[in-house]
Amino acid sequence: MEIFNRPRRLRLNKIIRDLVAETKIDRAKMIQPYFISEKGSSRFEIKSMPGIYRDPADKFLEYFKPDFDLGINKIMLFGVVGTKDSTGSFADHKDNPVLIAAEALKNHYGDKIFIAGDVCLCEYTDTGHCGIIKDDYVDNDSTLKRLGEMALSLVKAGADCVGPSDMMDGRVGYIRKKLEDDGHKNSIIMAYTAKYASSYYGPFRDAAESAPKFGDRKSYQMDFRNKRETLRELQFDTAEGADIVMVKPALAYLDIIHIFKENSELPVAAYNVSGEYSMVKLMARENMAVEKDLALENLTAIFRAGADMVLTYHLRDALKNGWLDA
Repeated sequence: MEIFNRPRRLRLNKIIRDLVAETKIDRAKMIQPYFISEKGSSRFEIKSMPGIYRDPADKFLEYFKPDFDLGINKIMLFGVVGTKDSTGSFADHKDNPVLIAAEALKNHYGDKIFIAGDVCLCEYTDTGHCGIIKDDYVDNDSTLKRLGEMALSLVKAGADCVGPSDMMDGRVGYIRKKLEDDGHKNSIIMAYTAKYASSYYGPFRDAAESAPKFGDRKSYQMDFRNKRETLRELQFDTAEGADIVMVKPALAYLDIIHIFKENSELPVAAYNVSGEYSMVKLMARENMAVEKDLALENLTAIFRAGADMVLTYHLRDALKNGWLDA
């Protein structure tokens, strides 16, 4: 039989497949998230996110060392606190566990570590919402002031990067001006530019104890039915001074990642979120998939869609178990 075009020639064995592979997972392009808690004296495994912990701030340096030795040197920090009120006053309090951990890490590792800090009030408000409530509504403009104060406190503690994840209008510009006015001209803003109101965040809300006490977040996070709207958000965040733009979640929004890649000159980040991570763990636990294979397939899809970097809870397992080794 005369068949001249045989694509299977380039799939014959692993060495050939590796030679012609179009997408490669790069460990240098991945960021591991951590939850920093003021509670307890030891780490606490999050039931809905096997292998992920709440780490007490004063012992985080000790718990983090094995991960640093594995090669994890880019991290995102989220806070878990017991003191919550209407304005999220603990977000920039001197005893905030994220600030304590960030300062300790920077003092110890210096420029050998890249620290990003989440900027959102949901972890600190008694409502669980991402902003200040006025008349049963998340008030955009009064929230900006608190976000600016939170971002500045993170940078002063040692964070290289702040990640506003609240989806308030104008937040990137407000934070940029706040940092510039205080002399922090080199601080990076990784904007959660297209953060969708998603069902994939459930395990995160368990981990950070940040579920809204009433209603939902659909009045400020994006509607998952919309695609063109992301171009407006991308335009605004770019104009306001973002250095990196992010899509969150990742797997159900690969088309949005591709749109960002095609329409932005800024680096594009994607957040492989808690629900995506937990589904892999669940399928592996129930013998419905091999964890390594499924995690790497998901990460490859995210990079293939156009992400320049990925925040993922899988990074520790990938490095510990040699998943990325040739």
